[in-house]
Amino acid sequence: MITRRNCLTLAALSALVPLSARAQSTDKAATFVKIVGDKLVAVVNGPGSVAVKRAQMTQIINSAVDVDGIGKFCLGRYWRQATPEQQKQYLALFREVLVTNITSKLGEYQGVTFTMGRGKPQDEEAVVSTTVVRPNNAPTAVDWIISNPSSDPKIIDVVAEGTSLRLTQRSDYASYLTHNNGTIDALIAAMKNQVSQNS
Repeated sequence: MITRRNCLTLAALSALVPLSARAQSTDKAATFVKIVGDKLVAVVNGPGSVAVKRAQMTQIINSAVDVDGIGKFCLGRYWRQATPEQQKQYLALFREVLVTNITSKLGEYQGVTFTMGRGKPQDEEAVVSTTVVRPNNAPTAVDWIISNPSSDPKIIDVVAEGTSLRLTQRSDYASYLTHNNGTIDALIAAMKNQVSQNS
C-alpha cells in the first residue's frame, strides 16, 4: 500500500533525478573547459612559430568549438536569405576569421594563466566561469557557454567581463549588412579582405 509519506518520498526523489543529471552535466562541462583551457595556454606559452601555433589553434578550435553554429547565429536572419553557396563561403570564411583573430593576438597573451571558477546549468547549456590572468594586466572574468554538456560539449560563446563575443559579432555583421543593403556578397568580400590583411 502506498502511503502519503511514500508518495512524498517518491516525488522528492523524482525531483532530485534531473537535478543530479544537471549537476553531472555541469561537472562534465567544467572538465571540458579545463582541458581546452590547458591546451590553449600550452599553445600560447609554448615554443613554435606563428604558423605552427596557428595550426595548433585551428585543431583545438575545430574540435572544441561549434564554429558553424556560432557562424549561423552571428549572421542572424540573413542566414536564411543567403544562397547555399553563400552559406558555404560564409562559414568557411567565418572559421578563418575566428582563427586569424585569435592567432593575431597570441603575443599579447604570452605568459597567460587561468583559474577555474564555478559551473552552473543554464537552460540546456552550461556556464563555466574562469579567471584569465595576463602579465601586467588586471584579471579578466571569462564565462564559457557550453552546449550539450552531458554528451558532446562544444563552446558556443565566450563572455568576457559581461560582453558576449557572439552577440558582439552578430551586432557588427548586422550593422555592416544594414549599411550594404543586406548584400551577403559584400560581407563575404569584407571577410576575405579581413583574412588577407591579417594572414
